[in-house]
Amino acid sequence: MSKPSIRTVLAAVFLLASVSGSNAQRTTQNRADHNHEQTQQPKPAAGGQDDHAAHRKPAEPKQYPADIPPVTEEDRAAAFPRLEGQGHTVHDSAMHYFVLFDQLEFQAGNGVSGLNWDNRGWVGGDVNRFWFRTEGTAEEGDLEEGQIHALYGRAIHRWWDVVAGVRQDFSPDPSRTWAAVGIHGRAPYFFEVEATAYIGESGRTHFRFETEYELLLTNQLVLQPLVELEIYGKSDPERQIDAGLSSGEFGLRLRYEIRREFAPYVGITWNRKFFGTADFAEAAGQRTGGARFATGLRIWF
Repeated sequence: MSKPSIRTVLAAVFLLASVSGSNAQRTTQNRADHNHEQTQQPKPAAGGQDDHAAHRKPAEPKQYPADIPPVTEEDRAAAFPRLEGQGHTVHDSAMHYFVLFDQLEFQAGNGVSGLNWDNRGWVGGDVNRFWFRTEGTAEEGDLEEGQIHALYGRAIHRWWDVVAGVRQDFSPDPSRTWAAVGIHGRAPYFFEVEATAYIGESGRTHFRFETEYELLLTNQLVLQPLVELEIYGKSDPERQIDAGLSSGEFGLRLRYEIRREFAPYVGITWNRKFFGTADFAEAAGQRTGGARFATGLRIWF
């Protein structure tokens, strides 16, 4: 093998020197470009985020028309007055009234037909009111049950009133007079609740519980279930009532509100006498319960 000539060695050295110089120049230029980019970027703020607030313009205060005066403490006090007693809103001293015929209907079934009504209302202000209730049943032209309440009521909460007064039973005979105290209002989930306790002559006591719910099927079609229970603390043989749970009623009525104040309805009711009261009815040859078809009007004004 022959040795390379001096001319060949010098050419190779010159070529390597040219390549190394080109790479060094390119590396230097890349580092300079990288340093230039870093100097153009904003410095991060504390917490590792950019301080964009430095680039924002200060918020200008809102300008209102010159003819609108600023809100004063007196204005705020008038708009949001302090509430006094029972947590009520500001009360209207004017007199108002409300009358509701929740049931005004004809019932038929189980060999019996007749009329049934349940009426209530009040007169007064937002807190203190005079309440009245009347209800009854007439069969074959005769008044089977009838009673009226006269009560003083006071609002104790936005949805609740306590009542106290008297109740007079006109039928069945003999008539009875009761002192009454109770509470009524709207429970959670929009259940209407009425619970009343009574004290009568000779130490008689009576408790009535009623609840109903209005299920809005459409804007005008309303389904109303109702449950009512009656409990007596003492037997009253003259009126064929025994102590304990004496009777109950379950009703289901579907009404169509032509107007909110005027709604015809159809429904079905189921009545039942229990325990000793049922025994009194059977001994007298009366029915102890059964289902009835109902149709009527619900009116309020």
